Amino acid sequence: MELVTSTQSDIQIVAVHGPRIDAAVALMFKDGMRNITEGRNGTVLLDLNQVDFIDSSGLGAIVAAMKDLSPDRRLVLAGLRPAVDKVFRLTRMDTVFGVFSTVEAALTDLR
Repeated sequence: MELVTSTQSDIQIVAVHGPRIDAAVALMFKDGMRNITEGRNGTVLLDLNQVDFIDSSGLGAIVAAMKDLSPDRRLVLAGLRPAVDKVFRLTRMDTVFGVFSTVEAALTDLR
């Protein structure tokens, strides 16, 4: 798993390049998110388009990444595939995060 970051306006886009966020990579994900978002401003858009699977450890790592952001920043999600979307809906975490169908839709809404 690799995290690739870019910026559009004041929105930091973090794309997860890998098929899974699970117990095997959750700590690496959380640490990577902290490293690339630390000291920045604005909204963080997490692009999960390539992620096919997420377990409770992965979900916990995403929540931890959100909590690591300063209080004036927020984390939103985009590109959830059906299995990942189902995890967020079943755990009701879709009510905690802004969830968008695509990165483009998120960027349009956030601007």
